[in-house]
Amino acid sequence: MKQPPRLHPDILKLGLVSFLTDLSSEMIFSVFALFFTTVAGASSALLGLIEGLADFSASSLNYLAGWLSDRSGRRKWFATAGYGFSTLAKLILLLSSSLVGLSIFRVIERLGKGFRGPPRDAWLSSIAVQGSRGYAFGVHKALDKSGAVLGPLIAYALLAWLGESASTYATLFMVAFVPAVVSVLVLTRIPDQPGPTHRRESVRRNWQQLSPAFKRFLWPAGVFALAYFSLGFILLKAHAVGFSVTEIVLLYALFNTTCVLAAPLVGRLGDRIGRSRIVLLGYAVYAVINLWLMVAASRWEIVGALAIYGLFYAIEESQSKAFIADLEPERRATAIGVYNFTTGLLYLPASLLAGALWTVTPSLAFAVAAGLALAASVIFAVLRPAAAVQR
Repeated sequence: MKQPPRLHPDILKLGLVSFLTDLSSEMIFSVFALFFTTVAGASSALLGLIEGLADFSASSLNYLAGWLSDRSGRRKWFATAGYGFSTLAKLILLLSSSLVGLSIFRVIERLGKGFRGPPRDAWLSSIAVQGSRGYAFGVHKALDKSGAVLGPLIAYALLAWLGESASTYATLFMVAFVPAVVSVLVLTRIPDQPGPTHRRESVRRNWQQLSPAFKRFLWPAGVFALAYFSLGFILLKAHAVGFSVTEIVLLYALFNTTCVLAAPLVGRLGDRIGRSRIVLLGYAVYAVINLWLMVAASRWEIVGALAIYGLFYAIEESQSKAFIADLEPERRATAIGVYNFTTGLLYLPASLLAGALWTVTPSLAFAVAAGLALAASVIFAVLRPAAAVQR
């Protein structure tokens, strides 16, 4: 059996940074909604508003961060600033449990995520060998999602051990703060890999200089983003089929675990057969999942759909960035920032659309998602964004 390609050690270090950060964040996010509503006393309407603002803030700085990183050629400084910003936001939880403090934390923490993503992914692509770039992004995503598996389990263990009380939540937030700080310290020890500088480039000029191939990719990516509604709707389907709340938590862990296992494998497959095929595979898998969920009526079908959803997530969240790095060698941070910003803005109407269709019938929401995914596949095949890229 062919051995997996050797990875640059800094790829694993960046993966460790993401693991520690996700471990910290998922410890908090797994209990945040409950703490915000039951302990702090917020209404469900306020929770929805804050979550919506958090989702928007996560994508709002992507383009700016990418442009600044490409303009200066600096990757590490901007990535460290983003991780540091998220870590400082978590300090708010140690100082305040008021509705205002919690709301500020949720929004600011996501701003840090939006600011660090494009520079970090451009940094990652610069140290990944062309022939194993997909594998590098897959390994990084696997390490990142490992934190999403372990974080909620630690939170569950603390709540089970200490009981559900305000003091337990305070202890949990203190424990979660530790890996966030360590992640920033690890990041500061990794040597920078500066990219080409474009010091005199305005935002408008920067956009104009992005490759036509990347701009063609934005069309199918945008259509697919409209199909990409919240995972919460699939979990609602699971509850309707008969899963308890505790079992749904385990389903969520299954989804994350599948993603961890699949991400390096789909990365290697993309390196071997070409990332265009992998992107199309992701769209097709998502369409199949939604078609299946239209008719799924048993527990084993939901388990199977969530497991396959983890495979889709591994493709979408790691290989799309590797594909963009192929399309845009000069301004990778900007391209990734534009992609994140565009799709992030479309995720909100996608979930609103899914919610409206869900009130009619859940099957209609899944049917429209499948249709949009298939439409994105056709647009991708027609525009062929990677046609002029030498793999």
